[in-house]
Amino acid sequence: MKEQNYLDVLVGVIGHPVAENPGKVIQEAAFGEMGLKRWQYLTIDVKPEDLEDAVRGLKAFGMRGINCTIPHKIKVIPFLDELSEAARLIGAVNTIVNTEGHLYGDNTDGKGLMESLRENGVDPKGKKAVVLGAGGAARAICVELCLAGTEDITVVNRPQDRALGDSLTELLSRVCRNPRYVSWEGTYRIPGDTDILINATPIGLYPDVDAIPNVDVGTILPSMFVQDVIPNPAVTPFLRAAQARGAKWNTGTGMLINQAAINIQMWTGRKPDKALMRRALDEALS
Repeated sequence: MKEQNYLDVLVGVIGHPVAENPGKVIQEAAFGEMGLKRWQYLTIDVKPEDLEDAVRGLKAFGMRGINCTIPHKIKVIPFLDELSEAARLIGAVNTIVNTEGHLYGDNTDGKGLMESLRENGVDPKGKKAVVLGAGGAARAICVELCLAGTEDITVVNRPQDRALGDSLTELLSRVCRNPRYVSWEGTYRIPGDTDILINATPIGLYPDVDAIPNVDVGTILPSMFVQDVIPNPAVTPFLRAAQARGAKWNTGTGMLINQAAINIQMWTGRKPDKALMRRALDEALS
């Protein structure tokens, strides 16, 4: 007799706004190739005031897991049962695994970016980095840079979010040699000895596709490697400015795919085909 099982296995992403997030495209492409026919990846807009209810809903629906994006990566932590060592250190979560109602939070953002840097021939060890932003993604990235041996990290963040910047700098002082905080007032000039420049802010994210971080693009040098974390649009005005200055650069799609591959393995126990995921994303964004 043919098996009668139409039960969907649900995972997804929550954020606000989140409509532009292309995670569904790469996740479901991977599920299809892996033969996971009933797995579905939902894109769910959750306002900050509804976050706790959303986590309750995750449990009620029996969702296998969820990704958290802006602005939920830090504020979701009180609603979880357990954190990985990385998530505890970073103070932000981008991945939740639900095991029979037990919610385990981890952070794969930094690991995804580090893999993307390596794929582009960039070794952070001994380098000087400037990271724009101090939110959840920036925290993960900075911690992973420190653990990879980055010599010097400067965090540049808006003065109205000084508490986030101070918190991140204090965290980095425990795992990094020379962390510094710079209040982002006016146009920021990139120090000439910077090796790696990373935009870890949402500036340039769809639908504000013409927005660019307030930096003096004339201070971006060909010797620098410029990374954006934004996957949509893939090539942001920030990256086009870096290209015009002769710098090597990389889009946020690599980070997205690498961290998504880690998420899938956490949820399914199996490694997905990252090349297939990249092709699916390129087709969706073309």
